[in-house]
Amino acid sequence: MLFEDDHLAVIHKPAGILVSGNSYKTIANALVQNLQQSNLSDATKPQPVHRLDYATTGVLLVGKTSSCIRALNRMFEDKKVDKTYYAVTIGEMKDGGEITSEIDTKKSQSNYKVFKSVLSKRFGKLNLVKLEPLTGRRHQLRKHLSSIDNPILGDTVYGIEHLILNGKGLYLHAYSLNFIHPFTNKLVHVKDEFPQRFKKLFKS
Repeated sequence: MLFEDDHLAVIHKPAGILVSGNSYKTIANALVQNLQQSNLSDATKPQPVHRLDYATTGVLLVGKTSSCIRALNRMFEDKKVDKTYYAVTIGEMKDGGEITSEIDTKKSQSNYKVFKSVLSKRFGKLNLVKLEPLTGRRHQLRKHLSSIDNPILGDTVYGIEHLILNGKGLYLHAYSLNFIHPFTNKLVHVKDEFPQRFKKLFKS
């Protein structure tokens, strides 16, 4: 649990679990047992208001009342929730830039900045990259990085076949969320520290 009040919660999503869907083992099904019951009159079953891929770790925003779920959905539609991710990418990269493309016939844009690079015997170079998606298309960050020939380490779908790292998971982490609380009007800034596997690659 990273943040919680009567309206909403921000939680850490581990890798290897679906946010929602037909499977019994999902974040959505686990929320009732793990969040405090809201005392507000329109309290409802807690519900994630955005998605993270099965293999992605990090911050996930959850609504606990009907009115808050609606408000948060509107905020995502209006791009009033700032999301920051970090990924480990493969190969030589420019220091930063923006990537634009069409995904499922819709415009998509991500900004990136390389924070640190280390040499790797197997991969040539590994980069710690800060990512800010300005749109929210399916697999957007993974597709964008692959499109500039810098796929995310561990990406079995969009990676380079002979450089896929098996068994270590996807090196993509939803690091922080920044938004104005729809009911208290206070700034909520929540971050989820880097997974241990990131720290092993980038010691400092």
